Amino acid sequence: MGLTLPMPNIPFLDKKSVVRAQLKTERKAAAAARPDAGRHAARNFMANIPFTDDMTVALYYPKGDELDTTPLLEALLDRGCKIALPITPATRAPLEFKQFSPGDPLEQGRHGILCPEQSAPSAHPNIIVTPLLGFSRKGDRLGYGGGYYDRTLEAIRAGAPVLAVGYGFGAQEVDAFPTNAHDQPLDWVVTERAAVKFTPPPGSG
Repeated sequence: MGLTLPMPNIPFLDKKSVVRAQLKTERKAAAAARPDAGRHAARNFMANIPFTDDMTVALYYPKGDELDTTPLLEALLDRGCKIALPITPATRAPLEFKQFSPGDPLEQGRHGILCPEQSAPSAHPNIIVTPLLGFSRKGDRLGYGGGYYDRTLEAIRAGAPVLAVGYGFGAQEVDAFPTNAHDQPLDWVVTERAAVKFTPPPGSG
């Protein structure tokens, strides 16, 4: 059962902003309570997400109290997968993905997020692991408000299949939150508690 968050009935108030503020607090508490969550989430990912050893998996470089992707990166590399990291564009455009291996140089990109250098080879992921502030059992994802992952998934899904996997703490599950027509749904959510598939997979059509 997810959190049920109160929605203030104030016409001029952005309800998504209210939910984001509440979920940042929940995520901070979850990160402090479960320092081992990244290891358990990686195990759930590897046991449930359908992938093959030749696939490219796009991860995010964790910032602040985002769920740590390091154990997942190591597990995927052990299986022979290729890893990609995103570069956030200066304009409101889709993310760009670059190949990444441990030891490759990183630089600080937009919003203080570490990312590969522009000269790194481009990558075309089969699976995109997304950070999030909240998710629902309907496959809805609440991000940070920039819309980068929504634009990215929409652009890729227009021409090729891609699996979108939300990655976060179990405490970030919400019963419901406001959504927009341009929001791209998730196919899976993986947390330290479980891996949840949305059936039928949103975005499969």
